[in-house]
Amino acid sequence: MRHISDTFMLLKDRTVRRGEKQQYHRKERAGEKMAGATVNRTLIACAKDEYRVDTPEKTRNSRVLILGGTGRVGGSTAIALSKLCPELRVIVGGRNRERGAAMVTTLGGNSEFVEVNIDNVKSLEAALNDVDLVVNTAGPFQRAERCTVLEAAIDTKTAYLDVCDDTSYAWRAKSLHNKAVAANIPAITTGGIYPGVSNVMAAELVRVARSESKGEPERLRFYYYTAGSGGAGPTILATSFLLLGEEVVAYNKGEKIKLKPYSGMLNIDFGKGIGKRDVFLLNLPEVSSTRKVLGVPTVSARFGTAPFFWNWGMMAMTSLLPPEFLRDRSKVQELVELFDPIVRVVDKIAGERVSMRVDLDCTDGRDTVGIFSHRRLSVSVGTATAAFAMAILEGSTQPGVWFPEEPQGITIEAREVLLNRAAEGTLSFVMNKPSWMVETDPKELGLGIYV
Repeated sequence: MRHISDTFMLLKDRTVRRGEKQQYHRKERAGEKMAGATVNRTLIACAKDEYRVDTPEKTRNSRVLILGGTGRVGGSTAIALSKLCPELRVIVGGRNRERGAAMVTTLGGNSEFVEVNIDNVKSLEAALNDVDLVVNTAGPFQRAERCTVLEAAIDTKTAYLDVCDDTSYAWRAKSLHNKAVAANIPAITTGGIYPGVSNVMAAELVRVARSESKGEPERLRFYYYTAGSGGAGPTILATSFLLLGEEVVAYNKGEKIKLKPYSGMLNIDFGKGIGKRDVFLLNLPEVSSTRKVLGVPTVSARFGTAPFFWNWGMMAMTSLLPPEFLRDRSKVQELVELFDPIVRVVDKIAGERVSMRVDLDCTDGRDTVGIFSHRRLSVSVGTATAAFAMAILEGSTQPGVWFPEEPQGITIEAREVLLNRAAEGTLSFVMNKPSWMVETDPKELGLGIYV
């Protein structure tokens, strides 16, 4: 656990690195280092909100590049960051100049567009020069062979954040940890809404349980619900289809098990504003990362959508289409183009509510729940990602590649601020409550006892 002095030194170090990058850019990689750089510690609020804490001038003057910034997730992140801290310089990265110009118009004067191709190393590194943080929202991450943006961030000594939702990609990013440490850059992978905020919720449930309970955490379960596509666009649709081609990894009493995707249906109560929803097993990266980081022996993740026939369709796809088809990005993209018009029509009826429920059971019978529900996934995903971006800029993250639940990624002291920022505008956000207190239809046994 790091102290204030450590955070100060990290902020100071980043100031030095930014100065180095600027000279690196101006003097054609002359390699000269700046000495005696200082951080102005005058703190002012970025915006008027109870969860928007005072931030150093260094943070407020940062330049943040959002790759995929013209898409649904990237655009939402750019808007959320601009609202959270208007003095940030937000750089929208993408391939479409027309859409980029429209986003810059939406964001206002403290933003710009840069054309960048993440598959081209020179284009990527040029975009990263003189940038303090790169946020990679350019999915889908499934079937990607390399972490090209993270590699470029390490090479250019740029802080990094992604919204990856793929297990293989997340661990591939994690394998670059030592290189990130050597480059002295902080990086977080899987730092969006889910995975991301859900990981931090799980970490807090486990931390509190270990400090207050006589037993040990023994079972951790992630449940997710999104109405329709959540208004998050075709990339999310592609992600969902690609996940159907992956065996589900879960853990039972410490043993790794593999299960059929979109099986094991449960009817879960997401509480206020959402109610009870059917959810199904999916292969999500927070299962393996929280198993390793938090040490809970039994871990699983489930997801469900609405209307009900979308769940039927997902089950049918896993049964009728061979896994090889669902793992082929080009074939899945054809499916997305086929279904996207239908999905958009249904989305107008279904809405885009999103909910996460994280359950923790302990060996002494203690059970606690965290619930996070929002009316609009397309807004909430940006708010959540922006919360992670601000945490990195404020010095919460040590050099290296981290999962959100690791205290070196988001310090224990910074978790409450991150969660409250991410929860802005939620229908419901509760932590560390027994399940009967958050469910919509608790059953009373008598004498005020509920089950």
